[in-house]
Amino acid sequence: MKMRVSAALLSLLLVLSLLAGCSSKGDDGKVELELLTNKSESIQTYKHLIKEFEKENPGIRIKLNAPPDAETVLKARLTKNDVPDILSIGGNATYGELARAGVLKDFSESDLLKKIHPAYIDMIGRLVGEEKKGVYGLPYATNANGVIYNKEKLKQLGADVPKTWDEFIELLEKAKKAGETPIYFSLKDPWTAMVPWNAIAANVVEEDFARLKNEGKASFQKNYGEVADKMLTLLEYGHKDNFGVGYGDGNTSFAKGKSLLYLQGNWAIPEIKKANPDVELGMFALPVTNDPEKNKLVSGVDVLLTVTETTEHPEEAMKFIEFMMREETAETYIDEQKAFSALKGVIQKDPVVEGVQEHFREGSLASYPDHYYPSGMQAANLIQDFLLKKNKRAFLQKMDQEWEKVSSR
Repeated sequence: MKMRVSAALLSLLLVLSLLAGCSSKGDDGKVELELLTNKSESIQTYKHLIKEFEKENPGIRIKLNAPPDAETVLKARLTKNDVPDILSIGGNATYGELARAGVLKDFSESDLLKKIHPAYIDMIGRLVGEEKKGVYGLPYATNANGVIYNKEKLKQLGADVPKTWDEFIELLEKAKKAGETPIYFSLKDPWTAMVPWNAIAANVVEEDFARLKNEGKASFQKNYGEVADKMLTLLEYGHKDNFGVGYGDGNTSFAKGKSLLYLQGNWAIPEIKKANPDVELGMFALPVTNDPEKNKLVSGVDVLLTVTETTEHPEEAMKFIEFMMREETAETYIDEQKAFSALKGVIQKDPVVEGVQEHFREGSLASYPDHYYPSGMQAANLIQDFLLKKNKRAFLQKMDQEWEKVSSR
C-alpha cells in the first residue's frame, strides 16, 4: 500500500541529516538518552525497567518522556530539530511517515528481528509502503481491541458471552431492562470512539480499503455505511453523559461497577484494576457479524521500539533496546500492561484475557483500519462529531473530503 509523506516531514530530511539528536552527557559524565513513549499507561512499567537497566549500565541515564498526545508533540519537535533518542510508539501511520522520512534507524540487518513473529514485521512493513525498503522499528507489544466486561454482573444477568451481533444487542437490551448501564462510554476523549469503530470496520469493510480509496475505487460514502449505523446503535446503550467523561474517569467508573461492558482494549485493564483491584473482569472480541466464524479480533502493534538516526549515542541507545528485547524484560512488560507480546515464546497468561486468546491461536485477527488512514486526517475528532450530530450522510462525505485533503498535501 502506497501512502504519501507529509511535506513537513520531507522538509526535515536535509535538516535532520545535519543535526545531532537531543542526547547529551550530564555533569556527572553519564550519557543521557531520552525515551519518548505515547502510552501514559506504561509510565510505571518503564520507570522500574529503566531503573533495572541503569543499574546494569551505570554510565547511562534514561530520561522518560510521556507527554499527552505524544505523536503531535513528536511531530512538533521534529520541526524544531529536537529529536528524542529512543521511541516507544504505536505501529500506525505516524510510524510509517517517520520511517519514510528517514528519521528512524533501519534494523534490517539486526539479529533482534529473529526474536519477533514475522506477521508483525509484515504488519509494520505495510505501513511504510513499497517505495522504501527496510525495517525501521521492532514490534514489541501487541494488543486486543474489544469488550471488557464485569463477570459478576454478567452472571447476575444469567447471560453468556455473545457470539453474534444479534446476541450482543440482546445482551445490551437485557442489561438495560435490568436497570444496568449496558456500555460505559468515555467520548470526551475522541480517540476512545476508535475502539468500536475499528472493531466494526475491520469486520465489515475490505481489508485493503486504504489502497482502494487512494485508487478511487472505494470511499467512506460507499463502504462505511454499516459501520456508521452500528456506531449509532451502540451509542443508544450508553449512560447519561457519554461525551462528558474522559478515558481516566471512564476506567474508574467501570471499575466501580457503573456498567456491564466497557468498549476498550487490553491496555485499559491495568488502569481499571488500579481503581478497583477486586473487580472480576473478562474480555471478548466485539461480535460484529451474525456469523461467529467471520468475527475477527482487532489486534495490532501497540508498541514498537526504535532509535532515531540523529542520536549522538547509538551504541548506548541500542543497549537499551537489547535490554528491552530480552525475554524476561518482555514478560515483565506484558504482565504489567496486560498486553500480548510480538516476541516468540513470550505468552500472556492473565485469565482476564482468556476470552480473546482463541483468536490469537486460530489466527482470526484483523489489523486496525485507522492505522492506514492518513495521519493528519483526525478521524477520531470527525467520528466524535458524528456521534454528537448523528448526520450520517454529511459525516461520511466529510471523511472522504478530509482523506483527500490530507493526501494531497
